[in-house]
Amino acid sequence: MSTSETPAKKLKMAGPLIGTHNGHFHADEALAVYLLRLLPTYASSPLVRTRDPSVLSTCHTVVDVGGVYDASTNRYDHHQREFSAVYPGHNTKLSSAGLVYLHFGKDIIAQHTGLDVASEDVTILWEKLYTDLIESFDANDNGIDQYNSSAIAKAGIEKNFEERGFSIASVVGRYNRAPLPTSFSDTAPQAEEDARFARASEFTGEQFILDLSDAYKSWLPARATVTQAYNDRLQYDPHGRIMVIPYKKEGVPWSDHLYGLEKRTEQKPGVQAQVLYVLFPENGDADSKWRIRAVSKEGSGFENRKDLPDAWKGVRDEKLDEVSGIPGCVFVHAAGFIGGNKTFEGALKMAAVAADA
Repeated sequence: MSTSETPAKKLKMAGPLIGTHNGHFHADEALAVYLLRLLPTYASSPLVRTRDPSVLSTCHTVVDVGGVYDASTNRYDHHQREFSAVYPGHNTKLSSAGLVYLHFGKDIIAQHTGLDVASEDVTILWEKLYTDLIESFDANDNGIDQYNSSAIAKAGIEKNFEERGFSIASVVGRYNRAPLPTSFSDTAPQAEEDARFARASEFTGEQFILDLSDAYKSWLPARATVTQAYNDRLQYDPHGRIMVIPYKKEGVPWSDHLYGLEKRTEQKPGVQAQVLYVLFPENGDADSKWRIRAVSKEGSGFENRKDLPDAWKGVRDEKLDEVSGIPGCVFVHAAGFIGGNKTFEGALKMAAVAADA
C-alpha cells in the first residue's frame, strides 16, 4: 500500500479519498485523478495508490483498478473482460480517463467556464474535448491504433518517421523513470513513485486545461464568425471556393467549423462543395497584410485540397509579383499551403488565380 500524501497532510484534506493502483502508471489514470480534482467535491481529496482490496474498499472513488465499473459506487475500472463502454457516437473502448470524463466531464466544463451545465455550449465542448483529446487516452491505454496497421502494411505504406516519443502517453511514460528535483531516500521508494505520478497527473491535467481554455475562449466563439464567413463566401467567388475570415483578437480557429458547415450545407448548382482557400488579416490594422491559406483535406494534416500554384512556391516579394502577375505579393511557402500579400485585394486575386489554375 502507498499514499501520495503523508498521514499528517491527509488529516488536513477534507475531500473524499481517491484510490488508484501503485506501480507503473499510465496517462489515463494520471488524467482521471486530475479531472476529479477539478471538481469542488474532490478539490482537496487525498490519493492512495495501492492494489490492496481492503484499502481500496475504504476509498470513496476508485479509478483504473479493482475490476469494477459502477458509477453508483464511484468505481471506474475498465480492465474487466466484460467491459465494453464507449463514449456516445464513438467506438473506442473507454479507459479510466474516458470513464471519469463521461460521468463528470460536463460538470468540469461548467465549473471552469461558468456555463450552465445543461446548456448546448457545454455539450458541444464536452463532445469536442472527447474527440480531440480524451479519446486518444482511451485508445492508447486499450491498445487501439489510430489506423488499421494490417491494412497499412498490406498497402505497402511506410512511415516517414517514428513519433513514439511525441505523444502525451510517451511523456507520462518518461515520468515513471525521470529524475525528480526533490531527493528521496532509498528507504522510501514508494514516496518517489507517488511523486512521479503526481507530476504526471499535473502534466496531463495541464494539457486538458489548455484544450478546454482554447476551446471555450477561441474555438466556441469562432462558430458564429465562421458561419457568417461561409454564408458570405459567394461575394468573393461565385463558385464558393474562397472564404474570408475577419480579424479577431482571440483568434478564429476555422477548420473544424468549416468542415462541419460543408457537410450540413446543401450545395447550389455551380457552387463548389468545398472551400479551397481562406483569407485572413495578419492584424486588426486598416493597412494589415493578408494571408491566404490552402484548406487541408479533413483529417489529413498537411495535405491540402489544392496547393497554391507550384510556380509560386518558395518565391517572395517582387519576384513573386512577376511570376504570379499579381502586385503586392509577400511570399508563398515552399510547401504551397500558405502565402501573403500586402493588401486584401492582392490576396483575393492570388486566391482566385490559384483556384482557377
